[in-house]
Amino acid sequence: MQVDWQKEIDKRKEALLTDLTEMLKIESVRDEKRGSKNAPFGPGPREALDKFLEIGNRDGFEVLNLDGIVGHLEYGTGAETMGILAHVDVMPAGKGWDTDPFSPVIKDGKLFARGSSDDKGPGMAAYYGLKLIKELNLPIRKKVRMIIGTDEESGWRCMTHYFEKMPLPDFGFSPDAFFPLINGEKGNVSFNVDFQGGNGANAKLLDFSAGLRENMVPRDATAHISGIELKKVKELLNKFADDKPIEVEAVEEDERIAISVIGKAAHAQEPKNGENAGTYLALFLKQIELGAGAKQFIDFAADYLHEDSRMDNFDLHFTDEIMGDLTMNAGIFNFAAAQGGRVTLNFRFPKGIGASQIEEALIKVADKLGAQINATGKMQEPHYVSPEDPLVKTLLSVYERQTGNKGYGMVVGGGTYGRLMERGVAFGAMFPGTPDTMHQANEYMVVEDILKAAAIYAEAIYELIK
Repeated sequence: MQVDWQKEIDKRKEALLTDLTEMLKIESVRDEKRGSKNAPFGPGPREALDKFLEIGNRDGFEVLNLDGIVGHLEYGTGAETMGILAHVDVMPAGKGWDTDPFSPVIKDGKLFARGSSDDKGPGMAAYYGLKLIKELNLPIRKKVRMIIGTDEESGWRCMTHYFEKMPLPDFGFSPDAFFPLINGEKGNVSFNVDFQGGNGANAKLLDFSAGLRENMVPRDATAHISGIELKKVKELLNKFADDKPIEVEAVEEDERIAISVIGKAAHAQEPKNGENAGTYLALFLKQIELGAGAKQFIDFAADYLHEDSRMDNFDLHFTDEIMGDLTMNAGIFNFAAAQGGRVTLNFRFPKGIGASQIEEALIKVADKLGAQINATGKMQEPHYVSPEDPLVKTLLSVYERQTGNKGYGMVVGGGTYGRLMERGVAFGAMFPGTPDTMHQANEYMVVEDILKAAAIYAEAIYELIK
């Protein structure tokens, strides 16, 4: 049966956008302080999961909700199961939005909202691809299971829970990255660098904070200092920021000075795409004579982390011919004079190097500064699927037919659920040449790209299960 996939998706445009808008209105940010037995990651992720499964149930799919943590919708029968793995949790919105991040709005053909491109937009596009196959009653020989997670932006505990109870799909993809196709993902590990507190100088660092998550480049950073005049701080700060891509401010607050820096957020898979407000603030504070733990904390951020996403300052620059560079993102900074400080670093590493080598390099530097290195407990090994695998070839051929552009595989630093399957890849939904706004303020996805992705997903799913 010949199907005009794009025409069929376009018929369903309004329904798709209506369902997606309802999903985007849900503030599904992890909030475990408000968690419960039935919503361990907070009410938002649970509400988003329920809504997605409600849509699936409405459309006649078999639906399963596993303890409010993860769920699936299922279609078809067969000896083999194809997986489509998406997530409905989103990153914190952060500052800098021109619109309400949870009140979706279309402007100039772009749908602005947190989650529009990561991952509610792509997830809904994939869902409508599967829904189209069901509605056209196309003949298939395999089972499809769309699995919906609620903790992708944090620890993937949703998928750990799911696969403790359910089998892995035989093959599949995650609609949570870029077209044409991602057949390789770097390893992922994070370490905390812990510092003692104290100052021991006339000028004192009272506190310092930057960053929301380890897998984001911090946009905002703030510190409070005392023992120095506001006028002097402003002079130094304005001179410091004059030739730098940041915004700065210094004001007096209750006999202390508050210094703030605004940089640019970005996904940790490529820290060079952002401007790290935390390291810029540390670089500025290095001009001020500090002592004890405060000095060590600032020296580490300024001397070792600022503009070093490739660990050059740690003598650990590493590149694999296929998978690319080892990268480092300084994602979270916290310091309080009485308690001490912590910097959380996130690493994306290719094959050929491991977490132990990264830890050894960190320890050498930490020992010089009296700091301690502690693993966060999260680690993923590099993942790679051969370009010769039929899964890769099929997906790329569909992409080429529908776009007229050459298909090719890529390796990225971001981690997707695709890596959970031995024969798993990431497939869309961001098209080449489109600005990447994931994890940033004013996140958006072009509406026509959502529809095009849905058509590609529909044909791709059908080709893999017919």
